[in-house]
Amino acid sequence: MTNYAADLPNRKATSQSEQADPRQVENSAGGFVFAVDDWARLERWLILGAEGGSYYASQKAMTLDSASVVKRCLDVDGPRTVKTIVSVSTSGRAPKNDPAIFALALAAAHTSPAVRALALASLANVCRTGTHLFTFVASANATRGWGRGLRRAIRDWYANRSADSLAMQVAKYQQRDGWSHRDLLRLSHATATDQVKKAVLRWAVTGNTGARTVRLGKHATSPTKEWPALDAALPRVIVGLERLRDDAGLTPAQAAQIIVDHGLTHEMVPSAYLAHAAVWEGLLSANMPLGALTRNLARMTANGLLQSGAAASKGVAARLVDGADIKRARLHPVSVLTALKTYASGRGSKGSLTWAPVPKILDALDDAFYLAFGAVEPVGKPVMLALDVSGSMAGAMIAGSPLTAREASAAMAMVTARVEPDYDLVGFAAGAGGGYGGQWGGTCRLVPLGITAKTALPDVVKAMEAIPMGATDCALPMLHALERSQKVDGFVVYTDSETWHGAVHPYQALRKYRAETGQAAKLAVVATSATAFTIADPTDGGMMDVVGFDTAAPTVIADFLRGRSAEGPID
Repeated sequence: MTNYAADLPNRKATSQSEQADPRQVENSAGGFVFAVDDWARLERWLILGAEGGSYYASQKAMTLDSASVVKRCLDVDGPRTVKTIVSVSTSGRAPKNDPAIFALALAAAHTSPAVRALALASLANVCRTGTHLFTFVASANATRGWGRGLRRAIRDWYANRSADSLAMQVAKYQQRDGWSHRDLLRLSHATATDQVKKAVLRWAVTGNTGARTVRLGKHATSPTKEWPALDAALPRVIVGLERLRDDAGLTPAQAAQIIVDHGLTHEMVPSAYLAHAAVWEGLLSANMPLGALTRNLARMTANGLLQSGAAASKGVAARLVDGADIKRARLHPVSVLTALKTYASGRGSKGSLTWAPVPKILDALDDAFYLAFGAVEPVGKPVMLALDVSGSMAGAMIAGSPLTAREASAAMAMVTARVEPDYDLVGFAAGAGGGYGGQWGGTCRLVPLGITAKTALPDVVKAMEAIPMGATDCALPMLHALERSQKVDGFVVYTDSETWHGAVHPYQALRKYRAETGQAAKLAVVATSATAFTIADPTDGGMMDVVGFDTAAPTVIADFLRGRSAEGPID
């Protein structure tokens, strides 16, 4: 007898390289997974972006694909799409604002006048700095013409700011992507009636302070500058910037005093001064923004300002653990983790800069990472956290940072581990004789990571690097728990869903675990790249797909595992 049924997909146990459900699609690795809808993909794009691409797709390919998703969402519901863009941008949920800016530019170029108007009305909410504005204009210029709506929106961006805010923007962010304030002010025909604003706009367009004169003597070989008192209408930040630019004979201490007196930021300071500790001390005294502080820890340490026991080090550490300041600055956990990884290394990836990391600052950065996620209430039930460490996870970088998806996901899992009283933290590793360190193939296995909730983040990253990469079987957490009669209420898998290995699909393994244990266990899948895939069954109420590295993700996961019961079938 021939059992033809054996050749058909098994509804309860199907190889991940075969389609187990008609709704499944083939991913880039050749496995079968579920497709996420366009709204989920829009959110993934806004939070994760495509900078650097992924293991399987180039940045260009991912951007073109994501642009088509944004356009489809705009066609279906333009107001909802723009509202989502603004919400993600203003809440600080994303590591970078660039994807939201790009999406807003697409909305501003939509065929619907109402959608275009709504997008342009949201310009100041999404593009909060001059750099954001230049990025938007570069995208808008490539997708639409310079109509009255765009000119008016840019004109309003300048006009609706206070004089001090306007001065700060034009002084701090002077040009990017081939655009400058001079270009935008001329194209938008921005004007001002307020004398201070008028002086700022004149300075931005012409560089004229209202006091500069250049005289040529009859036999002079070069011009001679004369500097009477600067225009009294100019705000102090521009006056200070001009003084630093044109007084070449300043000592570092004098430059630092100008920085403090005029509230300058490091972007306004000529590079020659930035080699001096006194100048950085002045920048700190001028209340350096927290984002800039985290990005420049290495330079401040290398030039001797930050040392163990120094007052400056204590002050910096205190700012890094100020939860209110972190929230106000929209300091993202990925930015903190990037700063921590770089600072702990003691050397720059480019150039010859080296430094001795200050332990107190390392500890503060570790704490700042968790603070950036906000307060997370524990689930209070047994949770298994499983990390994909495959080649695709090691080859994908997070939001243009030096962090791989495998490193960043391990750090994110620690947010949950730090608050849960009962957790199991494991990784998918290559089986004996297999994986990328040996022969291709072999089996996949779960291994303990050897880290605890108290492990410092640099050590977490090192532990991830030590796990041998191989194929990933995302069904293993459920099978592993079932084999050991282990009670687990919530499984959390961090993956890009570019998986194909395993004799049973993850959603089938979860249903098997539920059926044989009687546990209404849930599965949260944390997406680590802006792909169109998930291993979670979207029709099962006990499975959920979450965007990785979203500041809201740990809380969303905890709420899901704690509060909702599985609505899908258990067979």
